[in-house]
Amino acid sequence: MKRLPRIEQYGLIGDMQTSAHVCDDGSIDWLCLPRFDRPAVFAALLGTQKHGTWRIAPASATGTETAAERRYVGESLVLEALWHTPTGSVRVTDFMPPRDGAPQVIRIVEGVVGEVPMLSALRPRPGYGRVSPWIHEVGGRMVAEAGADALWLDTSTQQREKDGAIVSTFTVAAGESVAFVLSWGPSHGAAPEVPDPDAALAVTLKVWQDWSRQCTYDGPDRQAVVRSAITLKALTYAPSGGIVAAPTTSLPETLGGSRNWDYRYTWMRDASTTLAALLGIGFLEEAGAWRRWLLRAVAGDPENLQIMYDVTGERDLREWELPWLPGYEGSAPVRVGNGAADQLQLDVYGEVIETLYLAHRGGLAHCSDTAALHQRLIAHLAQRWREPDEGIWEIRGPRRHFVHSKVMVWVAVDRTIRLAEAGALNVDLMALKELRATIHREVCAKGFDPVRNTFTQFYGSAELDASLLLIPRVGFLPADDPRVIGTVDAVRRELSTPEGFVQRYATAADTVGVDGLVGEEGTFLLCSFWMVDALALTGRLEEGRALFNRLLALRSDLGLLAEEYDVATRRQLGNYPQAFSHMGLIESALLLQRLDAREPAPASTAFTPVGVR
Repeated sequence: MKRLPRIEQYGLIGDMQTSAHVCDDGSIDWLCLPRFDRPAVFAALLGTQKHGTWRIAPASATGTETAAERRYVGESLVLEALWHTPTGSVRVTDFMPPRDGAPQVIRIVEGVVGEVPMLSALRPRPGYGRVSPWIHEVGGRMVAEAGADALWLDTSTQQREKDGAIVSTFTVAAGESVAFVLSWGPSHGAAPEVPDPDAALAVTLKVWQDWSRQCTYDGPDRQAVVRSAITLKALTYAPSGGIVAAPTTSLPETLGGSRNWDYRYTWMRDASTTLAALLGIGFLEEAGAWRRWLLRAVAGDPENLQIMYDVTGERDLREWELPWLPGYEGSAPVRVGNGAADQLQLDVYGEVIETLYLAHRGGLAHCSDTAALHQRLIAHLAQRWREPDEGIWEIRGPRRHFVHSKVMVWVAVDRTIRLAEAGALNVDLMALKELRATIHREVCAKGFDPVRNTFTQFYGSAELDASLLLIPRVGFLPADDPRVIGTVDAVRRELSTPEGFVQRYATAADTVGVDGLVGEEGTFLLCSFWMVDALALTGRLEEGRALFNRLLALRSDLGLLAEEYDVATRRQLGNYPQAFSHMGLIESALLLQRLDAREPAPASTAFTPVGVR
């Protein structure tokens, strides 16, 4: 019987169009084809083996054993697992080559010591685990067909169909190797070509290592920063430049809870902040690709800007449930699509414009089409900024005047002013400066509690929100302002665990919260990185560094982070790996490095604190 693995026991492989989750027991339990947001052909991650999986492991393994060692090969997305058995040792190398034709998963089994009997059992279940395919042989190749999908499995070992799976039993001795290649194609099309697995491995390693060498970060914990950068790159849909928030759906924020959302789409916010992190460590090409995606997605209709799109810019992300999947550890429902696509989230304008500003500072060439879009976005925002919205956390309750949303509106106006002053935009500077001052006055008057000396979650609220930690980070107020220090202290006191990990906002097991949902959740890893930044900026650098190190210790053995962490069970929760978490790691590492070096802040605004990006 296969055990129930923890989320962090999965490694990620991908081809920058989709990805697969490889468990340390040798199973691939999640794979969507041909791209991130298409139906899974392996969905055991959200159910059981009958919902689709592919396991390669020693034949003696019963399903409870795991590989003795795992690692990524250098600075790449090629995953190695080493198994030890009584008769010898074997290495399994998993990767997805950058796509030149059909999407492929390649698994190479190499004998290291002695002889090891092995078993490969591929159980494809297209349609998110719902469909049992027709498995048959075509020209000496095994193929599983269902509807529009065809999965071809090529290997030098003998294959047979058994109980809805393609099974191979074989033995590898030291120095020998056996390769398996799984290729996807339309069932009505020609069979995909069979690649040379060793050549594909060499190409894959070179592509990733060449890309990683562009990283300019040379500070402490470089390995963690580079691994996070590779993970963010793996979440990029190369043909369009879109970036998914995570490659999974419905991994729960609380075990057994209902906060299970589909993250396989491109959020304006997540993609923008991801690009900001990559820009900070030397990756400029991705910003250009994202800018082109932005122009196509928004098109000529910035007044109807969505907060998320699919990876190619499609707008229809209607949400529905998959009742045949029981969910990860029984956490139902499993959802596809995301109803938050239709929400109003005013902060998105700030994140998008901030990234355009950073790209300009980073040397990305001027684009007149982007400038025209920027002008229309800021004009539209100037008309709507006083409206309540659903905010950064995509609440499913009533709209509010969230303080973070208003702060990010201020950021949008401030960065527009900076770009105009640099000659990159043609706008009415006097009007925008007046608007910036108006927004600032209103937030300080309506979003601040002078009795408790803290900003609040929304106007008139007594609640707190971890997003308030960004106030000094984005330059809304200086880090030494008493109101900033009071807010950081309040969030630390009311939303942090004894370990220093931070919740987004208060939740309760039996009470409907501001988000319109009942139930608790784990600490939010991005918010914990925000606390690192807030502590460091407010003069508590050593405390920030200590928290950063504790967060690094939460990573999986492969350096990956999910969305949340449950301190009670000491495990990762939520969709995985999460772009927000890895972006936060990079941003905190950069800030700590700058503050360690005591670098001066850019003098572009009176509001900018030391250490702001």
